[in-house]
Amino acid sequence: MLNKLNTAFMLYLLCNFVSQQLLILCRCNSNFADTASHLIQPAQLYLCPFCHVFQVTEEEGKGGERKEEEEVKAPPEFQAPPTVIMFPRQQEISSKGLRRQKRDWVIPPVNVPENSRGPFPQMLVSIRSDQDRNISIRYSITGVGADQPPNEVFSIDPVAGKMFVTKPLDRERRSSYHLRAHAVNMNGERVESPIDLYIYVIDMNDNRPEFKNQVYNGSVDEGSKPGTFVMHLAAFDHDDNTTANGMVRYRILSQTPHSPIPNMFTINSETGDIVTVAAGLDREKVSQYSIIVQATDMEGNLNFGLSNTATAIISVTDINDNPPELTSRTFSGEVPENRINVAVANLTVIDRDQPRSPNWNAVYRIISGDPIGHFTIITDPHTNDGMVTVVKPVDFEQNRAFMLTVVVNNQAPLASGIQSSLQSTSGVTISVVDINEPPFFPTNPKSIRFEEGVPAGTSLTTFSASDPDRFMQQSIRYSKLADPAEWLSINTTNGQIVTTATLDRESIYVKNNIYEATFLAVDNGSPMASGTGTLQIYLIDVNDNAPSLLPRESQICERINRNAGINITAADSDTDPNVGPFVFELPTFPASIRRNWTVSRLNGDYARLSLRIQYLKPGVYEVPVIVSDSGNPPLSNRSIIKVKVCPCDENGDCTLVGAVAAAGLGTGAIIAILILLLCLFVVWMKRREKERQTKQLLIDPEDDVRDNILKYDEEGGGEEDQDYDLSQLQQPDSLEHIISKPLGVRRVDERPIIPESQYPIRPAVPHPGDIGDFINEGLRAADNDPTAPPYDSLLVFDYEGSGSTAGSVSSLNSSSTGDQDYDYLNDWGPRFKKLADMYGGGEDD
Repeated sequence: MLNKLNTAFMLYLLCNFVSQQLLILCRCNSNFADTASHLIQPAQLYLCPFCHVFQVTEEEGKGGERKEEEEVKAPPEFQAPPTVIMFPRQQEISSKGLRRQKRDWVIPPVNVPENSRGPFPQMLVSIRSDQDRNISIRYSITGVGADQPPNEVFSIDPVAGKMFVTKPLDRERRSSYHLRAHAVNMNGERVESPIDLYIYVIDMNDNRPEFKNQVYNGSVDEGSKPGTFVMHLAAFDHDDNTTANGMVRYRILSQTPHSPIPNMFTINSETGDIVTVAAGLDREKVSQYSIIVQATDMEGNLNFGLSNTATAIISVTDINDNPPELTSRTFSGEVPENRINVAVANLTVIDRDQPRSPNWNAVYRIISGDPIGHFTIITDPHTNDGMVTVVKPVDFEQNRAFMLTVVVNNQAPLASGIQSSLQSTSGVTISVVDINEPPFFPTNPKSIRFEEGVPAGTSLTTFSASDPDRFMQQSIRYSKLADPAEWLSINTTNGQIVTTATLDRESIYVKNNIYEATFLAVDNGSPMASGTGTLQIYLIDVNDNAPSLLPRESQICERINRNAGINITAADSDTDPNVGPFVFELPTFPASIRRNWTVSRLNGDYARLSLRIQYLKPGVYEVPVIVSDSGNPPLSNRSIIKVKVCPCDENGDCTLVGAVAAAGLGTGAIIAILILLLCLFVVWMKRREKERQTKQLLIDPEDDVRDNILKYDEEGGGEEDQDYDLSQLQQPDSLEHIISKPLGVRRVDERPIIPESQYPIRPAVPHPGDIGDFINEGLRAADNDPTAPPYDSLLVFDYEGSGSTAGSVSSLNSSSTGDQDYDYLNDWGPRFKKLADMYGGGEDD
């Protein structure tokens, strides 16, 4: 049987060189070439070298249809025996006892087709050790796919050494495996060195080409030449791209629309580049093409390859191959004179290029008929129309009509080889409509010069207007529009200006010597039109205002000194040369003026008024001064300045008494004022004294230490931590607070330092109530004294004052006779009860 199989394979290999090769698709999805099958069974039986299954293809039947392929198992004599892999022998011992190393065997890889249909487990190879003749061998495999994830893809019979694949393999997940085969004895001892097994997964065509997108967008300019690149498409096949399974080829299935020909584009079958095939792309006819592209693997074999499709949208982009064309050879319009920014004519154009693109946007130009530039053409961005617009006013009296020549182009230049159309030039006729224009003053504003003081009824000028409507017979009437001072009038027919009052340059209505008035001119057209004009009268100054003295009041010291004096000047409403330099002088009458005062010139505008005599009695004096300007003729004015003469201090300033005296008050009035001030001061002092006497003893409740709880468990030192003024416990060194006390009740707990009033002499036998009165009096004095020390301060009660008739307390126990009577102590009240019990009536025990 083995000989027959070897003979078949030899014939198979021989026929590969002498026969035509056939590509066979097996049911295991593997492709193989077969040329020797006809030797086994003519033209019908094909042997798959991967799954060892014959593919039988019957010839066409009677009905002309080809039957499906049938799968049959190869006879045992044609099935190849499994490959046996032997462990290489490491060492051999010769007859002479020498060891020699043999060359390692080259173990061929094991090829396993993916997606095999089984049955599983399917044996791959047989592994053997030549030592299995002497001892029992156990075989095992390790590696990814055996004892490492993914586990149990491959298994081995530990006794027979047959290795199996347990499930279908997927090359796209894993294309190869590396295992190691081991041989050990029954004790687990290694008897052979591990060998490496490489298992390659043979790719099958089980994946279709895939496009990343279903729709691709591209573009090409219209009018492009054949061979112009358009766009690129690419599909990806997960199969092995080194084999036909992953080799993708492209072709165009359809084109929509077919205009101008069905095959305007072609695609490179290997790269997927789409290019143009023919000329004739015209966006104005076809703006977009839709192309269906098919990608097929197996190098594009439609019988065995797998296919997929995608759509290519090709937009034909616009070029400026259509010049704009005006719809008419002539256009017309009309414009009112003196109007601007109005559209007077509308130009229409046709352009077949893409709307609202530079190839479509129209640009209009006026090439003749408007040398001054009265018109311009504005393009409507939505309609592409040209609007002829007035930018400078036109005058009917100068031009009654305009003949314009207009040319239109695109915003973008025309494409190469495209000529401008004859329809791109047209004529435009613009008629000017005459309207009633308002009268105008040729000179506006009009300036004239006159001296001020012009009397009423003086004719100043003729302020007339002109009518621009030369072709209309119209009359003009005038009226006054603005005359702030009401100084002027105008003749309604000829515009003559006459004064109605005296013109005064010093008026508040005159600004910078100019007086302005506005007049109105109205024609009798239909409708009536009016214009305004301004008349400016420059008033020349004349010396019509006398100067006045400044200041009107001042003061000076009663005694003359070197720097004493009053600086005086003058104010004049006129202007040069009718103002300064001024002349200041004193009148000759009354004679006392020049006797007491003098005026000395400082400069052209200032002089100094000062005393002529050494001393002048304080008071207010009215000193007349004559001031003259420099006009021709000059004007003079007698002005009075009130001067207050007062006593001054060493700095030359008036004193307060001097100012009062200078104000004109007598001695009695001054004394009365002083007495009033003194009375007010006395009243204020009494009020302060009353407030001080009635002021309560102000002690903050927090400062009252009588009921405070003192903490002595701290390290601070007890009362030293309290905010007390301990100086109150000491005898004061100063006596000012005692001496300054007002008359009245005096504290008796302080040691007297100064002589004091003598108390009344008490009787030899004191009345029981005297001591109580004494104590109560001291308590009342302490409570009413705002300067009293704190409640727990040391009070001095051992001083009883002078003049007391009481003897020493020690006399109570100095008697030895026993006949002293102390019963009167019982009458002194409860405070002396203990003393009465000790010395009062009763016998000694």
